[in-house]
Amino acid sequence: MKTKKIEQIFSPPAPHMVGDGFRVHNFIPYGMSMERMSPFILMDYNSKFYFPPTDKLRGVDVHPHRGFETVTIAYKGKVAHHDSSGNSGVIGEGDVQWMTAASGILHKEYHEEQFSKQGGDFQMVQLWVNLPAKDKMTKPKYQGITNNEINKHLLPNGNGLIEVIAGEYKETLGAATTFTPVNLFNAKLNKGASATFNFPENYNTALLVIEGSIRVNDHKNVSADHFLLFANEGEEFTIDALEDAVVLILSGEPINEPIVARGPFVMNTHQEIIQAMNDVNMGKFGYLE
Repeated sequence: MKTKKIEQIFSPPAPHMVGDGFRVHNFIPYGMSMERMSPFILMDYNSKFYFPPTDKLRGVDVHPHRGFETVTIAYKGKVAHHDSSGNSGVIGEGDVQWMTAASGILHKEYHEEQFSKQGGDFQMVQLWVNLPAKDKMTKPKYQGITNNEINKHLLPNGNGLIEVIAGEYKETLGAATTFTPVNLFNAKLNKGASATFNFPENYNTALLVIEGSIRVNDHKNVSADHFLLFANEGEEFTIDALEDAVVLILSGEPINEPIVARGPFVMNTHQEIIQAMNDVNMGKFGYLE
């Protein structure tokens, strides 16, 4: 099995606020085009940040989406979600919210009420996962996945585990359903542990170090809050934990179709973007207070 080559390691770009509740580093498409990491077309990373107590709910108010899925992974803190399809939920540490906007949805996301009142460390990743043209106008849906529902592959000698959010790792299947082949794992490794991963050469593959520091392929050290992009050469790579570490691993089959993105819409043509804006204005995405 040929070793997967490392293309680039990105330091966290300067953070910016999304609404008033999410202080994020944008790795995709900041460091690369949406096409380069397709089907992952956006990654916002709220590195660990302390929010003081407040009676005001921090977050992002009602806004639309069409043409893709939003995936929120909670590491610290709690987020509440409501959308115009009638779905709502709260995710906390270890949980995942997988929302398929598809044909169109209004939603809002904000710090859960009790967390807001208490304050605390907040750490999340939000990904946008593109949909192929044939699925962009399917019905919206919502997968609220608790940590207990995520299948876990245990490493030997109690050295950690791989949480399989989507895809498959050594015959352990992911909890989420996807429209195209997507692998999304949390590797939780004790100091000194190692884990090996295999993905097809043409899959776009990367990792984000959430906690700790790691060595990749015996020669590249990557510290917390850094993003590593693999070249589309080789299939296999190994992570060694230099200290207790949490690593988000993402790999997916690229969707080789035109990407036209404007704000909260990701479609295949400019005309479809105009149609999305018109549909929002005509109330076709539903209603949400």
